[in-house]
Amino acid sequence: MLFLMEYDRNRGEIVSFKTFDHSERQEAEDSRLEMELELNRLGTDREVVLLDAATEEALRRTHRRYFEDLAELVNLPA
Repeated sequence: MLFLMEYDRNRGEIVSFKTFDHSERQEAEDSRLEMELELNRLGTDREVVLLDAATEEALRRTHRRYFEDLAELVNLPA
């Protein structure tokens, strides 16, 4: 699966999250580019990533920083 995310670094949270099948790779890449161009046009500083993982669970393990706050990342009680 492909996962397209818009992430607000300042707030530490995902703004948008969309999944695509591998057969939709071109659509996913086009969507990523459109999102980046629109954010740039608006002057909005956000991270846009297109990631590939077998499952959302796998993505959450390999890219924890998008899904957990700082306390969770360092294993401190929240």
